[in-house]
Amino acid sequence: MKDRTIQDEASSAVSRRQLVKYAGVGATFVAASPLAAATTAAATEGGPARGGGSRRRAWRAGDHHVHSEYSGEFDTSTTPPTFHKGADAVYPIVTNAIMAKHFGLSWAMCTDHGGPTHSKVNLELAYPDLLRSRVLVPEVLQFWGMEFDAPALDHHTLMIPHHADEAQQLFELESRFAKYDAFPNDPGRNTEAKMVEFLKTAKDMRNKPLVIAHHASRSATGLGVYGQDTPREFRNGNNVAPDVYVGFEGSPGHQAGPLVGRARGGYGNHPTYGGFDQMTARVGGLWDALLGEGRRWWITATSDSHVHWTRGGSDFWPGEYSKTHVYARQDYADIMDGLRNGRIWVGTGDLITGLDLTVAGRHRSAATGETLVLGRRDRDQVDIEIRFRPLDGRNANGDHPEVRRVDLIVGQVTGPGSDLDSDTNPTTKVVARFGPSDWRRQGRDQVIRYTLRDVGKDLYVRVRGTSTDEAEPLADGLESPWDDLWFYSNPVFVEVR
Repeated sequence: MKDRTIQDEASSAVSRRQLVKYAGVGATFVAASPLAAATTAAATEGGPARGGGSRRRAWRAGDHHVHSEYSGEFDTSTTPPTFHKGADAVYPIVTNAIMAKHFGLSWAMCTDHGGPTHSKVNLELAYPDLLRSRVLVPEVLQFWGMEFDAPALDHHTLMIPHHADEAQQLFELESRFAKYDAFPNDPGRNTEAKMVEFLKTAKDMRNKPLVIAHHASRSATGLGVYGQDTPREFRNGNNVAPDVYVGFEGSPGHQAGPLVGRARGGYGNHPTYGGFDQMTARVGGLWDALLGEGRRWWITATSDSHVHWTRGGSDFWPGEYSKTHVYARQDYADIMDGLRNGRIWVGTGDLITGLDLTVAGRHRSAATGETLVLGRRDRDQVDIEIRFRPLDGRNANGDHPEVRRVDLIVGQVTGPGSDLDSDTNPTTKVVARFGPSDWRRQGRDQVIRYTLRDVGKDLYVRVRGTSTDEAEPLADGLESPWDDLWFYSNPVFVEVR
């Protein structure tokens, strides 16, 4: 099935009135919402210019973990199993796209659950709806993929590049490797060896997909006591396919849980911290351990939208609360390139709408996701600039949040270690904390400058900020997520020659 054929047919067949009818509850919500005037911009222009291929790039907000009515259920009493829509998530694909547009996203991804023979459901039922949605909501780039039932692991994003045979590519990967797709069930699919085989296959494809772990510590039973996803498995997978298996959700979805008396993020065993997974939130924890090995391992933030919290779920709409900002042009390939290469910052509650982290030596500089190479004569100091843009207006909750503190975090890069289970980097520290008196306004941005001296070893630099007065993010309870907002950059690496 070819993308352009269906798009041409849909373009000639769909009117504005049909859009409203097709979108259903989403379009009704948009029309009735008092928040319509509060919609944030899909792309934040400005910030320091970058070299190379950065022309026309801007920070573009998106969400790579959104469920539709095709996250359903299967009746396995029949052969083949009978699929029923809407059992777990309820909204049409186009409803999610409409809401993503409403809340300021310029890209999103449909990620439905798998199941026995689900690969055929994706190919024959869900994909045609995605093509129609692309026509109906062209302002939002809508990626094809799924919430992959990763062998031996919890769920993962499997993002397929946008091309003519994207549907067939997903069908091949899901039908061969998703642990629940086989019918009857095949226990041999649920092994780490199968996950490694999947990643090797994905790595060798002409159109390389992206794989990002979902809610990585949701099954953890304590701090550093992991469940389905372990440090060893992340390292082994990243070793096999470093340009495919590139990160995990720093801030998982289901953030509206406390609004309905449920755990934030659905983390019922061990909580999130400021809405962020323990693997990310703990300074010197697993994320820092991976970065300290020099791994280009990135974090994202998603909605994991199934059912909105006002309708019995524990979710926000795509973009309503969590956003993954990618520095890219408004095209599919460059969005994926930004995700693959860490040109990413993440935030909740629209605390800020732009974040640029730049590290500069005497002769060159590097920004988020990039690497600054220093010669021997440049080691005496590097200059760091943090530039963030506060929200101009109100967020989706009608609030005007304010940044109370920004933290600069630095860790050493020492290379891969021998312990595949290690989840700490003791060199990682908060080297500076900044309050409102420490930043200066330049246009619409606030700017912080800091100098690192005597840089004699490889390192990385990252930034986080908050609306709270917590020195470190506290374990989450039933406080409103709107009162506990954070943003995190991905790192800039510094290599000393």
